[in-house]
Amino acid sequence: MNRQSRRGFTLAEVLVALAIVGLIALTANRIYAATLGGVDRLRGASRALARHGAGHQLVRSAFLSLDVGRDSAGGFSGRPNDVRFTAWLPTPDGWNERATVRLAVEGRRWVLRGRTGEPPAVLAEPVSDVELDYLLEPGLDARWVREWDSPVSAPLAVRVRIAAPDGAVDTMLYLIRGRG
Repeated sequence: MNRQSRRGFTLAEVLVALAIVGLIALTANRIYAATLGGVDRLRGASRALARHGAGHQLVRSAFLSLDVGRDSAGGFSGRPNDVRFTAWLPTPDGWNERATVRLAVEGRRWVLRGRTGEPPAVLAEPVSDVELDYLLEPGLDARWVREWDSPVSAPLAVRVRIAAPDGAVDTMLYLIRGRG
């Protein structure tokens, strides 16, 4: 009686199984790497958006707490591509302190400089151009001017147009609480 029992796999079967397992592992690794890359990009975009939003909130609060026309506050000096004024800015301790605020282009970044010794808040990056206009009179025939320089008054609003290197333009309008 010729009784043969098979108790194992042939070399060809083992190689085919290893190739299939290898392809599955390779596919899983690529999916995992792509997922991690997507998560990293999403985290980076989320952080950039939070910084962007926080920076613009700081700009809004600075314009709303503008301190022009009292004591030696420093006035309001607006040029076509930067603006300088005195405002009350929040401190890390929760207090507000008077500070000279400057919005300007530094390198390829649009930044807000506030309290002395603190790094600038980056509002937009990269930028190719920034244009500011100052609202003199509201209404249907609103009058905007390119410069504003006064020790005792401020415009009603500031319009900021930020051009990116790709040609996209972002426009923001900041209202000012009082005109001194």
